[in-house]
Amino acid sequence: MDTAQTLLLNQGFEPIKVISWQRAITLLFLGKVEVVEEYSHGVRSVNLVLKIPAVVRLLRSFRRHHRPVKFSRVNIYARDHYKCQYCGRKASLSELTYDHVTPRSHGGLTDWTNIVTCCYLCNRKKGGDTPAQAGMKLLSQPTQPNWVPAVTIRVSLRSVPEAWRDYLYWTGSLDVDEPSTS
Repeated sequence: MDTAQTLLLNQGFEPIKVISWQRAITLLFLGKVEVVEEYSHGVRSVNLVLKIPAVVRLLRSFRRHHRPVKFSRVNIYARDHYKCQYCGRKASLSELTYDHVTPRSHGGLTDWTNIVTCCYLCNRKKGGDTPAQAGMKLLSQPTQPNWVPAVTIRVSLRSVPEAWRDYLYWTGSLDVDEPSTS
């Protein structure tokens, strides 16, 4: 029961994130959420029995404060659409790295305007040169984004609670069992 989690929805019943059931109960008592779905088990206090919320919905909309997008490897990849900015090849996280357009040895900084997503092959080819010195062309100039990459809630198909299924978006069928490996 300590590991039970709660799906938090916005006012429009869209999933925002997964929170602990304890946080969900706190939000409920603060009047910030309503319970949409409950688990069958509950928690007890001296004079109260409460079912654990499986899905809660915010009662009011909230505005996130505008903060600059955090400089990170994952946000660089998201900005560049997981594409090498030299050859244009789209790749998985394990096949990507980042590159200093102006190498640090030439005074280049590690910031939004000097870092691009790069595949390992192009990174080796460019080495410590500028793109012009290496005979390579940059597909797009790096800039600091003013958007936050889309929020994705990753859950395992096998472990998603039944109460959440009506509120999550799926790209496949939920009823198909994966073949056994025995």
